[in-house]
Amino acid sequence: MTAPHQEPPHAETHDGSLGSRLNRLRAAVLGANDGIVSTAGLVVGVAGATDDRSALLTAGLAGLLAGSMSMAAGEYVSVSAQRDSEKAALAVEKRELREQPAAELEELTRLLEERGLSREVAGEAAAQLTQRDALRAHARVELGIDPDDLTDPWHAAWASFLAFMAGALLPLLAIVLPPAPWRLPVTVVSVLVALGCTGWSSARLGAAAPGRAVLRNVGGGALAMGVTYAVGALLGAAGV
Repeated sequence: MTAPHQEPPHAETHDGSLGSRLNRLRAAVLGANDGIVSTAGLVVGVAGATDDRSALLTAGLAGLLAGSMSMAAGEYVSVSAQRDSEKAALAVEKRELREQPAAELEELTRLLEERGLSREVAGEAAAQLTQRDALRAHARVELGIDPDDLTDPWHAAWASFLAFMAGALLPLLAIVLPPAPWRLPVTVVSVLVALGCTGWSSARLGAAAPGRAVLRNVGGGALAMGVTYAVGALLGAAGV
């Protein structure tokens, strides 16, 4: 009698991809958080001076576009610099492997020893890793770089652009869609709830306690809206 076919047990992956995805997700949450806070402060400040819907929409759209493009440009520049550094480090490592193979093998052995392997096991592992792909082994163990997963500045720029825009849309819609008497309370409540969610999410993704992060996020957003509303109200009262 033939034994029933059994599915192989789930293979749990232990490469760096999970940590990389979590970092990207956390960056997206923080980008959305920036969009919420900055746009909310802007539209609430304008709401303190006027209840004209077109003025609120214009200010909100200007803040959304300017903030999104600023975030994208800043992320592109910083990630491009990081990528250039990674490529330069890999080029140096490639040259050293070509010119000093014995010294590089000894260095890899020592690095593996520092990670807890015995000298004998570290030497054998270093030899096998070098034989399989010396550059990849040194890049991962010595430099902490995955040659197959270098940072992409365009991906980072678009991710920041979209994350900021997604966050900025919330206060923008909340301030222009409701009737005039409800605009400010709807905006404040929706923004504080959203900031509580992003604070909780970023804390959980960073393996931190969420309570303090939520309080910081909500408190900072409330302070920003309070200050900008007060300034807008004073300027509106002064007829500026």
